[in-house]
Amino acid sequence: MSPQPRRARGTLRGRFRTSLRSRAAVLIAVLALPLAVLTGLNAGAAQAAGKLTATFSVQDNGSWWKGTYVVHNGGTAAVTGWQLEFDLPPGVTINGNYYGDATVTGSHVSVKNAYYNGTIAAGGSTDPFSYWFVGNGPAGTPGHCTVNGDKCDGTPDVPPTAPGTPRATTVTAHSISLGWSAAAGGDYPVAGYEVVSGGTTVASTTATSATLTGLTPATAYTYAVRAKDKRGNLGPASAPVTVTTVDPASDPTPPTAPGTLRSTGKTSATVALAWNASTDNVGVAAYDVYRNGTLATTVAGTATAATVDGLSPATAYTFTVKARDAADNSSPASNTVDVTTDDIAGAGKNLRVGYFVQWGIYGRQYFVKNLDTSGSAAKLDVINYAFENIDPVNLTCMAGVTKGTTANPQDPDQGTGAGDADADYARPMSASQSVNGVADDGWAKLRGNFNQIKLLKAKYPHLKVVVSLGGWTYSKFFSDAAATEASRQKFVKSCVDTWIKGDLPVYNGAGGPGTGAGVFDGIDVDWEWPGSPDGHAGNHYNVNDKQNLTLLLAEFRKQLDATGGQRKLLTAFTPADPVKVNQGWDLSKIFDSLDVANIQGYDFHGAGSDNSWEPNRAGHQANLYTDTQDPYPTHFSIDDAVKIYTDAGVNPRKLTIGFPFYGRGWQAVADGGAHGEWQSANGAAPGQFAEEAGTRGYQNLLSSVPNLTVYHDAQSVSTYGYTGAGGQWWTFDDAWSIGQKTAYLKSKHLLGAMIWEMSGDTPNGALMTALDNGLK
Repeated sequence: MSPQPRRARGTLRGRFRTSLRSRAAVLIAVLALPLAVLTGLNAGAAQAAGKLTATFSVQDNGSWWKGTYVVHNGGTAAVTGWQLEFDLPPGVTINGNYYGDATVTGSHVSVKNAYYNGTIAAGGSTDPFSYWFVGNGPAGTPGHCTVNGDKCDGTPDVPPTAPGTPRATTVTAHSISLGWSAAAGGDYPVAGYEVVSGGTTVASTTATSATLTGLTPATAYTYAVRAKDKRGNLGPASAPVTVTTVDPASDPTPPTAPGTLRSTGKTSATVALAWNASTDNVGVAAYDVYRNGTLATTVAGTATAATVDGLSPATAYTFTVKARDAADNSSPASNTVDVTTDDIAGAGKNLRVGYFVQWGIYGRQYFVKNLDTSGSAAKLDVINYAFENIDPVNLTCMAGVTKGTTANPQDPDQGTGAGDADADYARPMSASQSVNGVADDGWAKLRGNFNQIKLLKAKYPHLKVVVSLGGWTYSKFFSDAAATEASRQKFVKSCVDTWIKGDLPVYNGAGGPGTGAGVFDGIDVDWEWPGSPDGHAGNHYNVNDKQNLTLLLAEFRKQLDATGGQRKLLTAFTPADPVKVNQGWDLSKIFDSLDVANIQGYDFHGAGSDNSWEPNRAGHQANLYTDTQDPYPTHFSIDDAVKIYTDAGVNPRKLTIGFPFYGRGWQAVADGGAHGEWQSANGAAPGQFAEEAGTRGYQNLLSSVPNLTVYHDAQSVSTYGYTGAGGQWWTFDDAWSIGQKTAYLKSKHLLGAMIWEMSGDTPNGALMTALDNGLK
């Protein structure tokens, strides 16, 4: 974050939070200056209403030919920014592009202006710096040329033709199903159809069929259909058809119950069902499939199979089916069938989740590339990108700002309005910082960590990346955003638009609609902590947070599912403290929406940079079992935390436990004959960074704390290091404790492991390797 980061986690008792990097403010300022200067070269006049056209010419050079597009501005104001799209003639390939940033996908070419020819004056053109390419194959004019979305020749769009006259395929008392023959595209392909009645659009579809529901029995309805192309051009309406819904009085006899309902397959998000057909005195019109007593899907009467989607992983569901005739008489229910969906890791496998911190590229000098070079990317399944903030005024997902946190971890406004668009998507990465070894040119719309994430995902197609919202310093406004149905819908929509659809705010020449699409595969909710006063100083909370969190997660699930395509992940960081669970997490309901809960497995004890937590006694931060020597009145352990969830009936295949790739330390720790365990101390030990006392990454801990002797507590399964009487005492995980914990989670059939956070590991990924080996 610029200039300071938000450290990982809230503590169990909520007394500590730290992590500042004031020195990074200077670095951000230095980095931002040259980019601002460069961006200014392309600022020119603002985007105006000038009309752009483009003309194409060919120059034959024998063994190759030159194809040139000259972009013209026929308007009365300058236009800044242009983009060409065209399709190459059959048999033509391109092996060189000039005066434009070109992307070639098959035969389709997309060209964005270069920084020096992006502004076209009124009445001017791109000459003498017009885009051109080297063509191989038969010279010819490309097809389907557009400039800024309009046809290159400036002529109006030709809309689609009229579809065929619609016909009724199924008619019931309350519904009419229509089908029609496809329309032909004009200048652009047909993207969908609108069903119109009385001049009003009553349905939209991308198919050549639609079902109108909620109709009145024994009533005549008239419909026509018109096509819409991908540019939004509407074609003429088809001839109309008039259909009368069924009169229920004409058929009082219901169908028989469907027989032998059974599951024929399942995934982590779907269940396939089949059944034996019902009979009816007139005919079965449809089958209604119910999930846990609620209508899930409807299929045509001739079909005796259905797939129910939008399900949660590792979750038990009960299904029944009823037949329905045209008079909407419903049959008795079929037999019930119980099905538990698969988990997202797969049978016999475990999930590996690792947090990558946005601000790691500064003081830690840990880049997305390091996930690759350390070998960790090949072993991880999910990367959580931490953290993004909530706009304090609009209560929406916030992006497009670079504003640091304040220096005081107890400042109630420490994270208010903070964020780091520069690190996210505007900072050009050098070749040495890039996954593919190629430096950013500084002009692309997507740079920084986000572009590197896309490069990493291209290299490791199995990887999923989710954006983590909140964290310790950015959870202040969750309660407000979740407070009402309207605020939840607004907040979630903004998050989906920004992080999933990729509509990033323009910042330093980067960003824009859709520029971040494909970076993230889901959303991770790190609300620390709902309903609890133990969050960061100044956090908003109230007694309704528990219910509102459940509703917020349901809204996230609904809107993520509505984006279509591959199921988007919805995960959460959840507490190990039973008090915090009871205050904010309804374990009986939240897993209807959540795919994974990452349970806090660390920060059980610590001193903290401001010594506001537990400065006077050293203790284990990530013990697997309760240490019988623990002198505190309340004891914490990973095993106790897991039991909170499994005792509440949560499927263990929805749970991961957290592993720290860092240590927490104290200074002036007495020996007490126990190598410093639970002994008196005098505050936090010096940290990896001056402003982060009491915390060091694993690699830094081993390399920078002299005379550290490592011990293993077999009873509690804890690793710790001690420099001797009156010295430093550190609690952390190593290969030994990781091996013990991974064996435990496999014995409990848990889904897997979560890591906070990846930069703490050694350059060759020693801890990640230990964890991976333990989960095999």
